[in-house]
Amino acid sequence: MTMKVKPMGPIPPGFHSEQGMLLIGGRGAAALVDETGETPLFAYDAGMIRARIAALREAMPRGVDLHYAMKANPFPPLLALMAGLVDGFDIASSGELSLALGAHVAGGRISFAGPGKQDRELEAAIAAGVAINLESEGEAARALAIGQRLGVRPRLAVRVNPDFELKGSGMRMGGGARPFGVDAGRAAALARHVIAQGALWRGWHIFAGSQSLDAEAIIAAQSQTVALAARLSEEVGASPPLVNLGGGFGVPYFPGDMPLDIGLIGTALGETLESRPAILAESRFALELGRYLVAEAGVYLTRVVDVKISHGERFAVVDGGLHHQLAASGNFGTVVRRNYPLAIANRFDGPICAEPLTVVGCLCTPLDRLGDSLALPPVEPGDLVAVFLAGAYGASASPSAFLGHAPAMELLVED
Repeated sequence: MTMKVKPMGPIPPGFHSEQGMLLIGGRGAAALVDETGETPLFAYDAGMIRARIAALREAMPRGVDLHYAMKANPFPPLLALMAGLVDGFDIASSGELSLALGAHVAGGRISFAGPGKQDRELEAAIAAGVAINLESEGEAARALAIGQRLGVRPRLAVRVNPDFELKGSGMRMGGGARPFGVDAGRAAALARHVIAQGALWRGWHIFAGSQSLDAEAIIAAQSQTVALAARLSEEVGASPPLVNLGGGFGVPYFPGDMPLDIGLIGTALGETLESRPAILAESRFALELGRYLVAEAGVYLTRVVDVKISHGERFAVVDGGLHHQLAASGNFGTVVRRNYPLAIANRFDGPICAEPLTVVGCLCTPLDRLGDSLALPPVEPGDLVAVFLAGAYGASASPSAFLGHAPAMELLVED
């Protein structure tokens, strides 16, 4: 029986091979595995991250800060790298706060979002000088009380649930009933309240969606965000120090996906900011990005343990799986499973086998599938499989405790 080959997403630009071996940060994949001692391994190319941030800064208008949403990848050496490259860090837990502070990020460069902040988390953040993006009136009351008890004026912004959404986004964070933020109709009243209570008002956090590859949709959302921030600020009667425009910049994971045109977005954002209302004239603006900065720089390396045939279909069984790289298995936010880009690292540019190959993990579940019916070079036990776009929502967003397997190794690769 002949199986039909299924397409996979595009391998990010910048990856090459030397004598058939995939290079990551200028070093061979096998050498990186030897350095850490085992597979599976997440390898992150520091040079690619620097280049991505430099290109983004070049494309965006002046006066727009760049924040790293560290939920995308909180690996400590990567955070230390980011500390010298971005203007701020966005966190979503006290655990992430500890990691950011451990990377020598000053509290004044950190903002804290998330709908379920506990009192102990608010206390730690307020004591460290972190800006709290308030998700509700109740959270505001708790933050104000904690600040009073500590004798600290808390730095408070209001996260707004906008009355629009980012069209075409993978995850919609605004529009309609949401657990995130304060509805736009109540946001100004909350800001006036925290100012009256003596807090240091830090402005607005407006996040409409994520993982969009539609530049026009992002442009429209950013224009609406600036207009909403201006209207709310007029209602408050004060100019916001910062307007966090959110993110939403996507990366191409799947067949047919095209890279985002950041030049188009930057030009349009510049025009929007040039014509912004006077109430925002002295405000700074920020983009909050995670996936876009780090996803393409990461590669998940896992070794082939066995090659087998079942009912005419060829399977390569690897020592990794969805417990490390849940997103590539299709079980993290996708409805229909599609193939991430994948390669045989030690035969990166080798001839393709006539029969398609399905790559599965080591877990006892049919969900553990990393590549479905792919056209790949011949595979043998011991070969290295490379799953690309593993720099974001990989190790930290996967069920690493499932079935008791060890966590994957991680490595930041410097040129």
